[in-house]
Amino acid sequence: MDKGGHVYILANRRQGTLYTGVTSDLMRRISEHRLGLVPGFTREHGVKRLVWHEAFSEIELAIRREKQIKEWRRAWKIKLIEDRNPLWLDLAVSELGLPVLGRE
Repeated sequence: MDKGGHVYILANRRQGTLYTGVTSDLMRRISEHRLGLVPGFTREHGVKRLVWHEAFSEIELAIRREKQIKEWRRAWKIKLIEDRNPLWLDLAVSELGLPVLGRE
């Protein structure tokens, strides 16, 4: 049986640096990013704010969507985010119930 998946976009600030990822456990993965436990791009650039996500019934579908979004122009990604989250709020707080991040 396939496990579902999520595609997500993180940002360091409104219209700032973007990161697109995929995971089978959104809460765990976003917590790892927020705590700086994920080495690499997101930690180096302080990209911790969940600004968009989409759920899929199968991880393979999520992976396909992630690859599609990663090939998009930056403007298309910004439109995708702003169509749902025009203020670039941290959806990890409002939708996942994670604590508010401190100022960095």
